Amino acid sequence: MHPMLNIAVRAARRAANVILRHVERTDALEITLKGRRDYVSQVDREAEVAIIETLRSAYPDHQFMAEESGGSGDSDFVWIIDPLDGTTNFLHGFPQFCVSIALEVRGEVQQAVVYDPLRDELFTATRGSGAQLNNRRLRVSRCRSLDQSLLATGFPYREEHLIDPYLKSFSSFLHRADGVRRGGSAALDLAYVAAGRLDGYWEFALKPWDIAAGMLLVSEAGGMVSAPYPGQDMMRTGDIVAATPKIFPGIIEILREHPVRQLSPPG
Repeated sequence: MHPMLNIAVRAARRAANVILRHVERTDALEITLKGRRDYVSQVDREAEVAIIETLRSAYPDHQFMAEESGGSGDSDFVWIIDPLDGTTNFLHGFPQFCVSIALEVRGEVQQAVVYDPLRDELFTATRGSGAQLNNRRLRVSRCRSLDQSLLATGFPYREEHLIDPYLKSFSSFLHRADGVRRGGSAALDLAYVAAGRLDGYWEFALKPWDIAAGMLLVSEAGGMVSAPYPGQDMMRTGDIVAATPKIFPGIIEILREHPVRQLSPPG
């Protein structure tokens, strides 16, 4: 395992210990509403502190981009951190959440960890060296047809003006795919595409910490990842499509037939 990935795994496991200590007593947690449908709990904060302390002790000069504490430092090495992806699930006792950590070097993600503490599933990737689940090599599924695919998505709550156009494309996927799931953790959805449990995934208006690690997992497992529309920067807009190569074009086609965003003014 790459030394930097090894440190990231250590940090993810420390955060997971924080999460697991509270998983049976969420009713006693201090919870703050950052925005509509956007919660942060003391678990998010404590888990993030555990991650940053672990990473900073090994790499004191690196920069951090974290969901709760924001950005800090100035370096070519940027750790992109979501201490608890799926906070709403966690607070409701719905068992679909994870820790997500990625290392971006000069604008390109090089290391990725997504850890599901409830299932003890550790998804890891190093650019150019493949993706693993608990040290077993991952490959995306061999699904060849959108009609036979199991897809995942998420609703664009952060930008409510996208919901109505999103639902038009969602309807097309319901008619075309074998099934569509909405798990509530973007990082786990991407990890599941990498593992072949899902054949494809699309979502809009995410944050860099939601997708950075999962993007690398999918690409290193042989999948395709991009923004849905030409000229988009995934890390800026948070719009993403990830899928096995055979069905990726079909997902893109539907999203372009029923555009969710208007990328340029009419006329």
